[in-house]
Amino acid sequence: MTIKLAVLLSGGGRTLVNLQEAIDAGRLDASVVLVISSLRTAKGVLRARELGHEALVIRPRDYDSPGAFAAAQTNAIEEAGAELVVMAGYLVHYPVPSGWEQRILNIHPSLLPDHGGVGLYGSRVHASVLARGDTVSGCTVHLVDDEYDHGRVLAQTEVPVLPEDDVDSLASRVFEAECRTYPRVIAAHAATLGLGGGAFDSGEAAG
Repeated sequence: MTIKLAVLLSGGGRTLVNLQEAIDAGRLDASVVLVISSLRTAKGVLRARELGHEALVIRPRDYDSPGAFAAAQTNAIEEAGAELVVMAGYLVHYPVPSGWEQRILNIHPSLLPDHGGVGLYGSRVHASVLARGDTVSGCTVHLVDDEYDHGRVLAQTEVPVLPEDDVDSLASRVFEAECRTYPRVIAAHAATLGLGGGAFDSGEAAG
């Protein structure tokens, strides 16, 4: 059974593209039924539409309260028939709606709980890793709760931090790990919830 995904983004949409490539290659039995962006100017909106997906812009600034904003998102997700919500570089707080516990996933470019929390996203995460002198970084897929970068960890993949690394080179290596990890974990978690077949074939051992 195909997993119906809603993808939430605020940036360039690279994670969305990676998920679509996994779907197209037959490695992930899923379909993207909706993309929501918190920014009108996000490149991910254009990428989503180029991939043939419905893409909505739902911005906090357009609503009178955080609750009204969250309700607009939830209504759109449910109307699209999504079964899982996957955050893909989404930078807005989205309180978990009733009935959606265990069904919203996020990927973060560090080994949580290290280098997570409010204000730590994108290149800021990798700069924090380098500033602390860590020798290992990686990515974390976790369930979303009502705290930033919190919630039960579903999987982590480690990557080395090399002596010559800068923010860009470390970010590239971590993103490669994200591309391997996220589709696999989405499939596995959906299978535990009985939402899909959990079909994923990476051609390699699970990281």
